[in-house]
Amino acid sequence: MSIKNDLFLRALKGETVERPPVWMMRQAGRYLPEFMAIREKYDFFTRCQTPELASEITVQPIRRYGMDAAILFSDILVIPQAMNIEVQMKPNFGPYLPNPIRTQKDVDNVIVPDVKDALNYVYEGIKATKELLNNDIPLIGFAGSPWTILCYCVQGQGSKNFDKAKEFCFTNPIAAHQLLQKITDTTIAYLKEKVKAGVNAVQVFDSWGGMLSPTDYQEFSWQYINQIIEALKDDAPVIAFGKGCWFALGEMAKSNASALGVDWTCSPQNARYLTGGNITLQGNFDPVRLLSPPAEIKKMVHQMINEFGKDKYIVNLGHGILPHIPLDHAKAFIDAVKEYNA
Repeated sequence: MSIKNDLFLRALKGETVERPPVWMMRQAGRYLPEFMAIREKYDFFTRCQTPELASEITVQPIRRYGMDAAILFSDILVIPQAMNIEVQMKPNFGPYLPNPIRTQKDVDNVIVPDVKDALNYVYEGIKATKELLNNDIPLIGFAGSPWTILCYCVQGQGSKNFDKAKEFCFTNPIAAHQLLQKITDTTIAYLKEKVKAGVNAVQVFDSWGGMLSPTDYQEFSWQYINQIIEALKDDAPVIAFGKGCWFALGEMAKSNASALGVDWTCSPQNARYLTGGNITLQGNFDPVRLLSPPAEIKKMVHQMINEFGKDKYIVNLGHGILPHIPLDHAKAFIDAVKEYNA
């Protein structure tokens, strides 16, 4: 079955399009009242692990706004969970890992699971979502980058600078690389199963890549992301998004990724210059800018499209949408793209 609106997939292939496609990171999220209604009844991991809930949450923003792609409701931390690392979601706190990984022995105890079994609920969620989407638009699957997953596993919680994670890498590099490789192997197997279950593209989120210097980024993050890209490139298009990683865009552009995500600290012109102008780019509206008046949002979105150029471009935010964004502001963002005329 072919997908009725394949604008997103065509942009990933670099084809000429009438307008760029649009979706928003975290589009299935807390800014939606219908999401909050489900959130009041079920805790975080219940929502991730129940296919009926995950699929419903995934399509909520599509029903309301009609984005050009859906992204499966899930979390990057389902990977460490499957690897025998306890992960809790604490209300008003975020992720909490009670037994952080700090030693070689801790790394030795981390398993590379059978992802078919350990993460079966994700693939069931994909199948349920595909039914609801009815081939109208593509579905994106995602994973965190190995470095970003390591950050949580070692730090044990969110952080402004992930100092403990960096300290582990710099003082115990052998153990750190072993852990990164275990996460990479698990992630590759997981994403391959997601593609088999029906996702049309995958995105790797390197949320904390910008914590590293350019040299350390190559050693502790990019080489592992690139392994994922190489393993998946023949199965599905891969989007690599490193937040705060403008310094690595040149290196990333040499990879077999189909697209690169860009955040709002890098201008469209710079992003095109750094990537050589040939690869599809995705981004990069400042999520807080969605608090500007809707008319201003539309104007800024049109300007952003003009600066990136309408081809080889996917309109998105530069990071996830925030919980307190008004509904009509999110609508203005999506509508601005649909109304775009070059």
